[in-house]
Amino acid sequence: MYKDTNDTGILLVNLGTPDSTKTSDVRKYLKEFLMDPYVVNAPYFIRMLIVYGFILPTRPKKSAEAYSHIWTDEGSPLLVGSTKLCRALQAELKMTVELAMRYGNPSISDGLHRMKKNGIKHVLVVPLYPQYADSTVTTSIEKVRSELPSDISAEVLPTFFSSDHFIKPWANQIKENLPAEWDHLLLSYHGIPDKHLKIADQTKGHCLSTRDCCDLQSPAWRTCYRHQVFETSKRIAKALGIPDSKYTVSFQSRLGPVSWLKPYTDKTLSDLPGKGIKRLVIASPAFLVDNLETIEELGMEGRELFKKSGGENLTLIPCLNDNPHWVKGLAAICNDHLDRNRPRELGIVHVSS
Repeated sequence: MYKDTNDTGILLVNLGTPDSTKTSDVRKYLKEFLMDPYVVNAPYFIRMLIVYGFILPTRPKKSAEAYSHIWTDEGSPLLVGSTKLCRALQAELKMTVELAMRYGNPSISDGLHRMKKNGIKHVLVVPLYPQYADSTVTTSIEKVRSELPSDISAEVLPTFFSSDHFIKPWANQIKENLPAEWDHLLLSYHGIPDKHLKIADQTKGHCLSTRDCCDLQSPAWRTCYRHQVFETSKRIAKALGIPDSKYTVSFQSRLGPVSWLKPYTDKTLSDLPGKGIKRLVIASPAFLVDNLETIEELGMEGRELFKKSGGENLTLIPCLNDNPHWVKGLAAICNDHLDRNRPRELGIVHVSS
């Protein structure tokens, strides 16, 4: 089995982070990120106009300020946390594990060449995104495909949004960080434009119109981000033993004037106090490692918005990061996959249950 051989390794791929909080570094990062057609889905020249004409002139300075609020002595929380997860997983699996970022450093190219230098012949690519989206999973796969050395083979770990090895650590993380008194749980996920869902959704938009989205009997759920978000949420709520009325799902981090998945997190934070919810708990199971969107957008901006709207207390649940239960869970997910599969040509591999 490939998990027992010395020439098989794991490449963890996370989204990315600027090298520093300097505006120039943030601009470089945003340029690479936003010029990706899987992120801004538009023809090249229109994408150029949007990014260079409307976003890059002002956004880097604002984002640099936001990053400065969360930067630590060690550096970017996303990079620091992802590195710790990488090291912990390597210790748990006792096999080579490397970290790469889709945008920024350490790059996917660097990660693959480090593996080659260490004698790795077969790579299990692990996109650190529990739910499937073209702007996270597909773009990571395509970047690996373009950078993969000719003498290395690779396969991709399927999304694990419904795996007990992912759900149980998240439920435990929430339970262990709950305050003594709380009214409601908000599960906030990174949003995607409606257009992105329609492209990936084989139901051609049906999933935008129903709470339950496509069902598990349909092949559409394998690429439907919205469905996978609701499935993750239902399973976490069940593991916590809380009813549907005790939690809400929302979507954050939208950019630009186009329509994104709803309900929006910022609007939800404004509305909840008016519904009698004064003590809110918020978690973001789309992210595995804390980053700008969790620490600053939810923990700082979100808390301020909630309190301005009449809320009394907002408790932010940390991401799983390198939680020992999650490290064991991710190791089990990787081991289970390697036990079931022979090496295959690199491609999108869909989860089967």
